[in-house]
Amino acid sequence: MNHQTHPKYDIKVPEPTLRRLPWYLSNVKLLKQKGEQFVSSTQISKDTNIDASQIAKDLSYVNISGRTRVGYEVDTLIAVLEDFLGFTRVHRAFLFGVGSLGGALLQDSGLSHFGLQIVAAFDVKPELVGADLNGIPVFHSDEFSGKMQEYDVNIGVLTVPIEIAQSITDKMVAGGIKAVWNFTPFRIRVPEHIVVQNTSLYAHLAVMFNRLNCNENP
Repeated sequence: MNHQTHPKYDIKVPEPTLRRLPWYLSNVKLLKQKGEQFVSSTQISKDTNIDASQIAKDLSYVNISGRTRVGYEVDTLIAVLEDFLGFTRVHRAFLFGVGSLGGALLQDSGLSHFGLQIVAAFDVKPELVGADLNGIPVFHSDEFSGKMQEYDVNIGVLTVPIEIAQSITDKMVAGGIKAVWNFTPFRIRVPEHIVVQNTSLYAHLAVMFNRLNCNENP
């Protein structure tokens, strides 16, 4: 199992916990909109269908403590979770492959609210090179090495066709990219020190279809 060490807390956080914490953050933000000032793990449990003891355990990794019979202060919990998850810091990224999915990510201004700023994109299609999408310039893939010297970037977003996924990954790593957000259904190979987050829409579709089929044909 992959673990992360948060620079402030110097503890290893289990990946399942990291996946759940954003759910808690979204839930608490909704409670804030409703005017709530405090929230308990029991209350979050009712809204997320996650056991209250699991929520309390997950929040134990975060530098916050609740008050007996009152719970966590909403504003403080939001601020601490956003900081812990890295959403308050700006992480600059390059995107590789301006197809339908890559283009959609370039148009998604919501990513910046979670700390990810795509500052440039790369492709080889003549009709895309030189374009400006949502204020983000598109360069030819051959310009990547030079642009790494120009931009302060350490994350690469991979949305290329699967047949070139590995070669583009190799090029990114050689150029200095330290983390790859892989949207392709191809399991890229990287050196041990490179961080990879696989987010295959197709894999999630397969799981959904399988569960739907099982529910329809018990």
